[in-house]
Amino acid sequence: MKYLLAAYLIIINISAFALYAADKRRARLRMWRIPESTLLAVSFFGGSIGALFGMHLLRHKTKHPKFYILVPVSLILDAAVFSYVFWRIS
Repeated sequence: MKYLLAAYLIIINISAFALYAADKRRARLRMWRIPESTLLAVSFFGGSIGALFGMHLLRHKTKHPKFYILVPVSLILDAAVFSYVFWRIS
């Protein structure tokens, strides 16, 4: 069960980074964008590390208070929830 949790976290964080990268690319090309609610939801469902990397490495959404406040908050919540679940599985 711990392996499933670890696999989930890896997949959701890679997905979060990919979404931020895709949204950055779409912004540059003036195409349809990924909704902010989707980017934040992925962050809150375990993808906060990938979202943070996407924000800082790609310099995307770093000036929006909604993102520079909520993504770190989601990291703290994710760490608490997944730590609790991880240790309860033992």
